[in-house]
Amino acid sequence: MRAPASATCPRARHLPQLSVLENLLLGLEPRGGRDDGRLEEVFELFPVLRQMAKRTAGVLSGGQQQQLAIGRALMGRPRLLLLDEPTEGIQPNIVEQIEGVIASLKGQVAVLLVEQFLDFALANADYCCVLESGAVTMEGPPASLEAERLREALAV
Repeated sequence: MRAPASATCPRARHLPQLSVLENLLLGLEPRGGRDDGRLEEVFELFPVLRQMAKRTAGVLSGGQQQQLAIGRALMGRPRLLLLDEPTEGIQPNIVEQIEGVIASLKGQVAVLLVEQFLDFALANADYCCVLESGAVTMEGPPASLEAERLREALAV
């Protein structure tokens, strides 16, 4: 079901037509548009975004769009970053880069990761919750969870 036009952000539908740089600068809005060096930090995390700063976001590959989405979210210096299946349909080298970014964020921002790629989730989690039909069936630090049972629960 589609949200009524009044409930959608008017800029959201234009993000593909904006440049990579314009998309990143949108992320500064929660901070009143002030860039206190965050743009450079995001470019360091995702060097490809610097290289493609003038490109239209809609022509980026899926992995590059994922990096842009994470970068845009980080521009506002959030205290919590929600990543919903950041590895979905992404090539392995970009998955590795996203994994490195998540690791570098530890201690700076809390990351809530929703992920079905078990190895990625376990490598990046301090604490795991497995939901089945809306109920928590397993939880705890990754090392405390039974690997075979986790694989069964996450098998699609």
